[in-house]
Amino acid sequence: MEISTLAMYHCLAFVWYFFVTYSIMHLRTEERPSEVFLYGGQWKYLTVLNLVLQAAFYGVSFLADVLRLIKKLRCAKCVISSRDLLFSVLAFPVSTFVAISFWTLYTYNRELVYPKSLDGVIPLWLNHAMHTVVLPFAVLEILATPHHYPAKKKGLILLGFVTFLYISWVLWIYSVTGEWVYPLFALFSPAGLAAFFASSLAVIVSFYNFGEFLNCMIWGQSKFCF
Repeated sequence: MEISTLAMYHCLAFVWYFFVTYSIMHLRTEERPSEVFLYGGQWKYLTVLNLVLQAAFYGVSFLADVLRLIKKLRCAKCVISSRDLLFSVLAFPVSTFVAISFWTLYTYNRELVYPKSLDGVIPLWLNHAMHTVVLPFAVLEILATPHHYPAKKKGLILLGFVTFLYISWVLWIYSVTGEWVYPLFALFSPAGLAAFFASSLAVIVSFYNFGEFLNCMIWGQSKFCF
C-alpha cells in the first residue's frame, strides 16, 4: 500500500476510534445503570481502555506516515519503532482478546460481561464498535503494512507487565468497592480467579504469537519474523 493511501487509512482509523471513545465517554450520567459506572467509571473496563489504546496507535501510525511523506526519515524511523512496538505488544493482542472473549462470554451468558440494562444506554452500533469492529481493524492493519516485532522475551515481558497492571487495577477496585468489574469474577473462588487470570494471560499471549505469525507469513521471513 502506498504511503499516501496508508496515511489516509490511518487517519480515518484514528478519527473513528476517537469518535467511538468520545461517544462512550459522553453517555449521559442520568442514563447510566447504577450498578455499572461506579468507582473507576468507564476506565475500569478493558473494552474502553482498548479504545484509547487503538486511538493512540493509529495516531502514532498516521504521524509516521506523514513524516515519511515529507521525507523526515530520521524522525519517521523513531516513530515507526514506537508504532511497531505498540501494535505488536498491545494493539493487536488486546483488540483480539477483547473481541473474542467478549462475544464468547456474551453468547454463553451476557449478564456475566454485558448486563441487559446496558441496552438502553449503549446503542447497538456502539456495542459493535467497541467489541466487534476492533478485530477486523487489527487484521487489516497486519495486511496493510509490515511491523517489526521485538525480541520474543522483550515482547512477552511488556505484555505480561501491562496485563499485571490491569489485573491489579481490577483487584484494587474490588478492594475499595466490594464489587467486581465484571459479574463473571464473582463466580470464582480466590484460587479459581487466579486460575482464570492465568488462563486469560495465556490466551492473550497466544494472540500475540498469532499476530507475529501472521505478520511473518504475509511479509516474509527475512525482515519481519522472530
